[in-house]
Parts: sequence; structure tokens; C-alpha cells
Amino acid sequence: MGTDSERKLVQRSAIDKPRLEAIDLARGLALAAMAIYHFAWDLEFFGYAPHAMTAQGGWKIFARCIASSFLFLVGVSLFLGHAKSIRLPPFLRRLARVTAAAAAISLITWFAVPGGFIFFGILHQIALASILGLAFVRVPVAITVLLALFVLSAPHFLRSTFFDHPALLWIGLSSVNPRSNDYVPLFPWFGAVLFGIAAAKVAADQGLFEKLSRWRPGSWSTPFQAAGRHSLAVYLIHQPVLIGAIWLFAQVSPAPQPTAETQFMRACQAQCQNIESGEFCDFYCVCVMGTLENEGRMEEVVMGTVRPETSERLQEIVAACTVDAEYVTKGENDG
Repeated sequence: MGTDSERKLVQRSAIDKPRLEAIDLARGLALAAMAIYHFAWDLEFFGYAPHAMTAQGGWKIFARCIASSFLFLVGVSLFLGHAKSIRLPPFLRRLARVTAAAAAISLITWFAVPGGFIFFGILHQIALASILGLAFVRVPVAITVLLALFVLSAPHFLRSTFFDHPALLWIGLSSVNPRSNDYVPLFPWFGAVLFGIAAAKVAADQGLFEKLSRWRPGSWSTPFQAAGRHSLAVYLIHQPVLIGAIWLFAQVSPAPQPTAETQFMRACQAQCQNIESGEFCDFYCVCVMGTLENEGRMEEVVMGTVRPETSERLQEIVAACTVDAEYVTKGENDG
């Protein structure tokens, strides 16, 4: 064991080290998890998996864990790169690349999927969080953690129709979440970045980075580390590759024709999402379809042979499911 000054010097050199293999590995594993999720989403998009599968249940939790891990690592990386002093040139170069990539994603999805284009997704959040996070790399851990808890909890008590204006949707405090294929607003997601900064501070104080600088994972980690070192490129390339591969497979073995229930769900959500959020429509359409199936009325609705009795009952079902969907989505948004 050396003196305290020697120990701090070692910690500082670990912090100043350009890359830690453990961080690259963690980022690479997060990228692998993201690719798995997007592959499932693509299968759903092409009709090989159930409609809305990745928007609910375990898949929804999985997606949130992936986004949280990326943003947590952004916080860790900010501390590792700028704890001693803010290195502006490399920071600005990286920020420019991320910002340009985020703008490209928005532009491409605006034309490809205008109904759900990505106006503030994970890359937009990373760009903004990188700027804001610099202000906290030297703030005491306790204050950083308290602010992180506030950012995470704010959507539960600060939502307002004031934030429903399109220019304010990036904040994340609108009364309902807008429709988008990737929506990662400032609140609550910046909280994960702050937790990453706080965790990195604790790790540095405990000498963890010094230990990690000596750790060498096995050869199995090589592809993950390589992906982690080029995370932005992997992020931008992996989806076109996956979509292209599934499209080619679909030319040889097309997905089975959607069932009547699937067709109903798609039509219901397409109509609903013109006026309501994706979360509302997911619950509402499942509610309507489930009730119709339970009462044996689905075939009439799908085939367009609705009897007057069913037409009257359908109005009642729609009204009841609307109330239920409003209650559930409001409760989810408010906590």
C-alpha cells in the first residue's frame, strides 16, 4: 500500500486513462442487448412476431433497462474524461458527431415513419445530457444523487398541459407522452446520467478504477469491446443491417398473413394514434378487442356484418375502454 498522495495519483491516472476495457465491455454488452431488442422489434414489424409485442411486458422493461444502461455509462464516461479538467476539443468533437447522428435519425424517420418519427430519442438525450452533465462532474455525490432522484421522479408530479406544446416535448413533462418510435426526454432520463456521474465519483474514491485498469477480460470480450469503442457507428449501422437481413428473408419465406385480431389491432391503433398517445392506444385497443372476443362479437366487427345490437354494444365498449385507458395512462404518467 502506498501513501494517500500516491493512491490519489494512481486514481487520477486511472481517471485520465483514455479507455478502460471494462467500460468498453459494458458499452458493448449494452449494444448487444439493444440489437436483440431491435431484432425483436423488426420481427414484429415484418409480421413474424405478435403485434405490439415489444411495447409491453418484459420487452418494455428490457428496452428501458437498455436505455438506462447507455445513459448511466454516459455519466461514467463524462466523469472519467473530465473530472480533473474539462477537455473541450475532444468533448466538442464527440458532441458534434452525436448531434449530427441524432439529426440524421430525425430526418430519416421523418420521411420513413412520419407518424412516429424520432424527434428526441436516445442520441438526442445523450447530446443534451453530455452538455448538462459537465456541470456535475465536480459536484458532491450527495447533491448529484438528490438531483438524480428529483429528475427521475419529476414526471410523477410536474406533468402539465403547459408542456404539451411541440417545442417543449423534449422536456418530458407533457400531460401524455407523444407518439414516437424512440422517445427519451430530459425527464426522467437525465437522472440515469446523473447516477452514472455519482457512481463514478464513488468508484474513484474507492480506487475501483485503479483495479479496473488492471483487469483484462478474456478473449470472448473482444467483439464486445470493439463494438464499445465504436458505439456510435454500431448504433447507426446495426438497424439497417437487421432490417435488410429480415427483408431478404421475407422474400424467400414471407410472414404468415395477419389474423383478423391482428388486423383489428392495427386498424384500431392507426385510427386511435391520430388523436391519442401510443400508451393510451395500446391499452384502449387491447381492451376493446378483448371485450369483443369475450362476448363473441369480434367476427361481426371484422367481417363488417355488425348487427344493431352489436353496434349499440360497441359504443358502450368504446366508452368504457376509453375511461379505463385514460385512468391507466394517467396513473402511469403520474406514478
